[in-house]
Amino acid sequence: MLSGNIWLWIGFNVFILAMLALDLGVFHRKAHTVSIKEASIWSIVWIALALTFNAGLYFFSGPEPALQFFTGYLIEKSLSVDNIFVFVLLFTYFAVPAAYQHRVLFWGVLGALVMRGIMIVLGAVLLDTFHWIIYLFGAFLIVTGVRMAFHQEAEVHPERNPLLKLVRRFIPVTQDYEHDRFVVRRAGHVLVTPLLLVLLVVETTDVIFALDSIPAIFAVTQNPFLVYTSNVFAILGLRSLYFVFANVMGRFSYLKLGLAVVLSFVGVKMVLADIFHIPTALSLGVIALILTVAIIASMLRTRRLATRNVEPEAQVSETSTREIMPRR
Repeated sequence: MLSGNIWLWIGFNVFILAMLALDLGVFHRKAHTVSIKEASIWSIVWIALALTFNAGLYFFSGPEPALQFFTGYLIEKSLSVDNIFVFVLLFTYFAVPAAYQHRVLFWGVLGALVMRGIMIVLGAVLLDTFHWIIYLFGAFLIVTGVRMAFHQEAEVHPERNPLLKLVRRFIPVTQDYEHDRFVVRRAGHVLVTPLLLVLLVVETTDVIFALDSIPAIFAVTQNPFLVYTSNVFAILGLRSLYFVFANVMGRFSYLKLGLAVVLSFVGVKMVLADIFHIPTALSLGVIALILTVAIIASMLRTRRLATRNVEPEAQVSETSTREIMPRR
C-alpha cells in the first residue's frame, strides 16, 4: 500500500525539498564555518523528523512498517560513519576551507538522493523479477562485512577518480577556490573551480557506499518506499553528523568492526530468507546490541588510553595527511 500510493511519494519528496530549500536558502545562505553547536542542533532536528515520520507510519500503517523503517534507518545511519571518515580525507586532500564544506555536502546529499532513488527502484524491480538475486545481495554483504573487519584502512586517492580525470581533461579548472562557487566565467570562457571537483568526488564516493547500504536495507524490507525514506532521512542527517564527529572519529576504534558484523548479519538474514525468517524486531535488537557494544568498547579503550596519557589512533594522522595532500 505504501509503495503504490503515488501521493505519499510526491508529498514526501516535496517536504524534503522544502526542508533543503529552508536549509540552504535561509540558514546557510551565506557561507560560514559550521560550529559543533549548530551541527548538533541540526542533527537533533533531522533525527526528530525521522522519528516523527516513524511514529506516523506506526499510527497509519501499523507496527511492522514502522519497525522496518526504524531498522533500515538505524542501519543506514550507522553505515554513514564510513562516509564521514572519507569526507574528512577528501576535504583535507583538496584543502577545502571550512566555510565551504557545508555547501559541498548539501549539493552532494541532493545528488545522492537522486542516485539512491534510482538504485532503490532498480533493486526493487530486480528483486521482484528475479527473486534469486536476494542471495547475491546477501553473499555480497557477507563478503563486504568480512573484508571490512580484516581490511586495513586504505588511503583515499581522489586523483584516480575517472570522472575527475575526465573533467580535468576537457574543462579548464581555476587555480584557486572562487569563494563558494562551482563555476565561473572569465574572458568569455567557462571555468570550473576546485569546489566542483570535490563535489564530483563526493558524489561518486557516495555511489560506492550505496552499493553496501541499499542491499543491507533490502534485507529488512523490500518495500521501496520504506527503503527510500529510511535512506533519505539518514543521508540528510549525514551533513550535520560530519561537523559533529569529524574531529573525534579516532575515538571510535571498534565501530568499524561493529559495522562489519552488522553487514555480515544482514547478509546472513538475506541468504536465509526463504529457509528461516528472522523477525524484524529481532533484527533490530541484534543490530542495536552490536552497535552498542562497539561504541561502549571504543569509549572504554579511549578512557584506558587517556589514563596512560596515550592518544587514540587518529583517523587522519599527520603522516597520512601529508601523503594525500596535493602538490602545489
